[in-house]
Amino acid sequence: MSDPLYGKPLLRLAADAVGAGRLAEFDGEGSAYNPACGDRIRVTIRRDANGRIAAMAHEAQACVLTQASASILGSHAVGADETKLRDLRDEVLAMLRGEGALSPPFDGYAVLKPAAIHRNRHACVLLPIDAILNALEQGKD
Repeated sequence: MSDPLYGKPLLRLAADAVGAGRLAEFDGEGSAYNPACGDRIRVTIRRDANGRIAAMAHEAQACVLTQASASILGSHAVGADETKLRDLRDEVLAMLRGEGALSPPFDGYAVLKPAAIHRNRHACVLLPIDAILNALEQGKD
């Protein structure tokens, strides 16, 4: 028996772990924790002069859903600003609720759509986005 939630594309994303690690120099650091399952992620970012993501890295001790989500974020976060990332969170949450569509370059989150029927797993998918938003909050007045 195979679970469509853990298909090859999702497992490949998690294994690729794009952006895994920690930036040596960063100006923002954020983390997120899911107490329901124990998933943890820490994100380090460097912003450009316009406040956009210039570089990001993530360290996850988490399930494959969180790891795949972090890998998608690691592939496409450079160039995004806080507004884009907040919109991304809204779009991913809407997808998990069976509503709306995903905007490029983050439309790769569609691979996580099978998690929609597992409400307790929605937080796992959103965890990396929450961590990067937390990192962006640093340094604000």
